[in-house]
Amino acid sequence: MNDLRKLVRYFRPYRFSLAIAISCIMAGVIFNVSIPLVVGRAIDANWTEVNWTKLTIAALQVLGLSAMSGLFLFLQRSIINRISRHIEYDLRQDFYIHLVDQPQSFFHEHRTGDLMARATNDLAAVRQLVGPMIMYGLQTVFVVLVLVPLLFKINWKLTLLLFVTMPLVSLTVKIFGQQVHVRFEKIQDFFAQITARAQENFTGVRVVRAYAQEGAEIAAFNRLNWEYAEKNLSLVRIDAMMRPLMTFLIGIGFVLIIWAGVPLAVRGEISVGQFFEFNMYLLRLIWPLIAIGYVVNLYQRGTASWKRMQTIMTIKPAIADGPAVKEQPPIAGRIEFRDLTFRYHPTSEPVLQDIDLIIEAGQTIAFVGRTGSGKSTLVNLIPRVLEAAPHSLLVDGVPVAEYPLAQLRAAIGYVPQETFLFSNALDRNIAFGVDEAKRGAIERAAEIAGLDDDVRDFPDGFDTLVGERGITLSGGQKQRTAIARAVLREPRILILDDALSSVDTFTEEKILTRLRGVMRERTSIIVSHRISTVRQADMICVLDDGRIIERGTHEELLARAGEYKDLYERQLLEEELAAT
Repeated sequence: MNDLRKLVRYFRPYRFSLAIAISCIMAGVIFNVSIPLVVGRAIDANWTEVNWTKLTIAALQVLGLSAMSGLFLFLQRSIINRISRHIEYDLRQDFYIHLVDQPQSFFHEHRTGDLMARATNDLAAVRQLVGPMIMYGLQTVFVVLVLVPLLFKINWKLTLLLFVTMPLVSLTVKIFGQQVHVRFEKIQDFFAQITARAQENFTGVRVVRAYAQEGAEIAAFNRLNWEYAEKNLSLVRIDAMMRPLMTFLIGIGFVLIIWAGVPLAVRGEISVGQFFEFNMYLLRLIWPLIAIGYVVNLYQRGTASWKRMQTIMTIKPAIADGPAVKEQPPIAGRIEFRDLTFRYHPTSEPVLQDIDLIIEAGQTIAFVGRTGSGKSTLVNLIPRVLEAAPHSLLVDGVPVAEYPLAQLRAAIGYVPQETFLFSNALDRNIAFGVDEAKRGAIERAAEIAGLDDDVRDFPDGFDTLVGERGITLSGGQKQRTAIARAVLREPRILILDDALSSVDTFTEEKILTRLRGVMRERTSIIVSHRISTVRQADMICVLDDGRIIERGTHEELLARAGEYKDLYERQLLEEELAAT
C-alpha cells in the first residue's frame, strides 16, 4: 500500500485535469443510462397506438443523448490518456535520474538488461495502471452506482435476482486476479533475463563471433524465448478462462430476468416499456461487469510492475551529497591522503592500507605497481567513484565528501581504464561533458591526444560515427579520444588511469610530449604499468598489496634498487626480447 501511495503522488500535478476527466466519466454515464428511460417511455406511449410525434421526439432525444454520451466518452479518454502519458514521462525521467545517480557498485550488482526491462516493459504496465485501469474502473463504479437504484425503482424482485450471480462474478475475479498477479510478476522477472541475455550478446558480439558461438547463443536464446512464451501462454489461458466464465455468469442473470420478468409484464406488475428499460439497463451492466476482470488484470499487472520498479527506486545512492553539503571555493588541485584505508565491503580485507600522501597543486604524480596492487582503486576515490573513509581524503584541505558531487567532478578530467564511447559522431564524443565546445577547441584537444593524424584518415573527419561503444575505432584510438575528452574540459585535476596501454611506445611518447604542456598547468595523476609513461613525473609512488612501498623521482627510485628498479629492468628485458 505504501508503494501505491508513492505512485499516487505522481497525480498531484494533474489533479485538476483528473477532476475534469472524472466529471466527464460521470456525465457520460448519466447521458448513456438516460437512453433506456427514453426508450421505455416511448414504448409505453406507443404500445397501443403509434403517435409519430412522440416517437420522433423520442428518437431525437436518443440521438441527442447518444451524441452527448459520445462527446464525454471522447473527452474522458483523451484527458486520462494524456494524464497517463505525462505520468509515464515523469516516471521514466525519475527512474533514469535515479539510475544515473547510482554509484558504480550498483551496476555491478544489477544487470543492464534487467534495468532496461524495468524501464520499458514494467513502465508500460504501470502506465496502463494509471490510465485505462482508472478510466474503466471509474466507469464501472459510476454505472453500478447509477443503475442499481434505477433497477430497484423499476422492480425490486427482478433486481434481487441479479445478486444471485453477482457473488459468483466477484469470486471469479478474486481467484483469477490472484493468479494473474503471481504469473505476471514471474513473467516480468523472466523478461528481464531475456533482455539481459540479448544485451550481453549484442555488447559482446566480437567475442561471440571470435569463438564461433553464434549457433550456441542462438540456441540458448531460443530456449529462454520459448520458456518466456510458455509463461505468457499460461497467463493467456487464465485470461481466456476468466472472461468467458464471467460472460456465462452474466448470461445466467439474463436468463433469470427473462424467466421472472416476462410473467411480471404479462400480469401488469411492470409495463412492457419498463421491461425493455430493465433489459437495456442490464445490457449496460454487462460491459462494466466484464470490465471488472479487465480492470483487475490491469491492476495486478500494474502493481506487480510498480513493485519491481520500486525495488530499484527505493535503493538510495551509496554516494550522494550530504544534507549539509554546500558549494566550496574553486578547486586549485591540492590532494591529500591521510592514513587512508579502504575496503570494498566492511568485512573484506583492505584493498588500500595506511596511504599518507600529499600531492601539491600543479604536480604530476604517478602510481605504478603490479596488477591488483590498488592503483585504480586509489584514483577512483578522488572523484568519489568509490567512497573514502571520512576525512581520509582531502582536496584543497576540504574532505571530498563536503564538496557537492557536481562541483568536485566538474574539476576533474578522468580517463578510466575501460574507455567508453557513445554511438555518436567523434567530435560529440570528445565534447562530452562540455556544454558548448567550439570546433577549434575540439581539434586542439584531439591534437594533444595524438588523434589528429587518425582523424585526417577518416572519411568524415570529426563527423565520423564511431558506433556503439566506439566499435569502429581501435583500442588506441578509443583511448586517445577519451584523453581528448578529458583535456577539452580543462580540469584542475587530470587523472589518466592506464590511459596509454593500447598505444605503441612511439605514439605514447608523442602523446606524453604534447600532454606535458597541459599537465604543467594542473594537478596530474598517472596510473600505468609502463615505466616509460611515468618516468618524467615529479614523484612516482610504487604500490604493492595496497601500500605505498616506495616514492621518489625516476632517478631516485632506480638508485634505491628496490621494486621500481625490478619493474624497470624487467620491462627493458621484455622490450629487448620483443625487438629480437
